[in-house]
Amino acid sequence: MKKVSVVIPMYFEESVANECYNKVKNVTENLEKYDYEIIFVNDGSTDKTLSIIENIAKENKKVKVISFSRNFGHQAAVTAGLRASEGDAIIIMDADLQDPPELIPKMLKKWEEGYDVIYGKRTKRDGETVFKLLTAKAFYNILNKLSDVEIPKDTGDFRLVDKNVADVVCNLPEHNKFLRGLFSWTGYNQCPFEYERKERVAGKTKYSLKKMLKLASDGIFSFSSKPLKIIGYIGICFIIISIIFLICGIVIKDKTELNIILCIFSLFTGIIQISLWTIGEYISRIYDEVKGRPEYIINKKINL
Repeated sequence: MKKVSVVIPMYFEESVANECYNKVKNVTENLEKYDYEIIFVNDGSTDKTLSIIENIAKENKKVKVISFSRNFGHQAAVTAGLRASEGDAIIIMDADLQDPPELIPKMLKKWEEGYDVIYGKRTKRDGETVFKLLTAKAFYNILNKLSDVEIPKDTGDFRLVDKNVADVVCNLPEHNKFLRGLFSWTGYNQCPFEYERKERVAGKTKYSLKKMLKLASDGIFSFSSKPLKIIGYIGICFIIISIIFLICGIVIKDKTELNIILCIFSLFTGIIQISLWTIGEYISRIYDEVKGRPEYIINKKINL
């Protein structure tokens, strides 16, 4: 009998943990032809999240728990869950139930048709601000223009992946993983699965603006070197413009022109700073890889 693994990262989810488990269990227990396991990954929560999922795991041996020593981030939590999975097909979903567990049987049908990755494509996103919707759209547009690998728009981490694909991604040595991009990068036979994303059942989103920016930078800098080329082109353009204004200021001897030159050089200084920041982002990622530290530290395992 084939097995389905459901990987659920948890970060301060005490308000939804029980309901999430009940809904996922109801769906997976009723799957025909499949055994199941549910893997909760506690990403350093300091509320009651860990104690709740520990009690669930004591009652149901098919529930497995991984608990980090501290918060290492959503992508690290998903990676840990993927590595611990024994299923032939692995479902990745969040605990807030915005990604409905009821869709799992339909996703499995797509997998049975021969698709290796079935990624959720959101046709509607309830409960999200205009700012978040606009920035998400802008991010994917920018990322796809910069990247050599097309990453589907309006997608998140909610997806079904074949065990073989998960093994490939988990064995990649990079630390700052952008999983939805890596799954696209692997190739394989992939297809979208459209659905309407609901509001959170309870609690608040744990993805702050800072974390969203971190995820965005991981996506851009992990999948493209074009920013380095772009700042080079910008630098050349501004050098040419600065030379033109300098010549005009000398020939015309007009203080207004000299003021413009000062503005241009000030702007050029800003471009230099942005360039240094961009280069620094790449260097910092190289530094992370050279250090060779683990992506996460597991403090506790249950039923594993």
